[in-house]
Amino acid sequence: MPVRLERRDGDGWATVAAGRTDTDGRLRDWVPAEAWGAGAYRLVFDTAAHLGPGAFFPEVAVVFQVADAARHHHVPLLLSPFGYTTYRGS
Repeated sequence: MPVRLERRDGDGWATVAAGRTDTDGRLRDWVPAEAWGAGAYRLVFDTAAHLGPGAFFPEVAVVFQVADAARHHHVPLLLSPFGYTTYRGS
């Protein structure tokens, strides 16, 4: 599934990285460590690319706050045809 990571700046949202999940549904090492800093981020999942053009949720945006950029941030999206959930993983 295509995924985009954006960071909030003075003008709105700026793209930090873009990638595609692997066969396990994960993105690994897709954002360089120096790209992280404290602030607000948004993951934008193109769920229509995975579920098809009739997807009830064609896109899912997850906004989260990074306080310590040195910490690992795992933000999974659990997706079904008519619902989704997310959480901060370890």
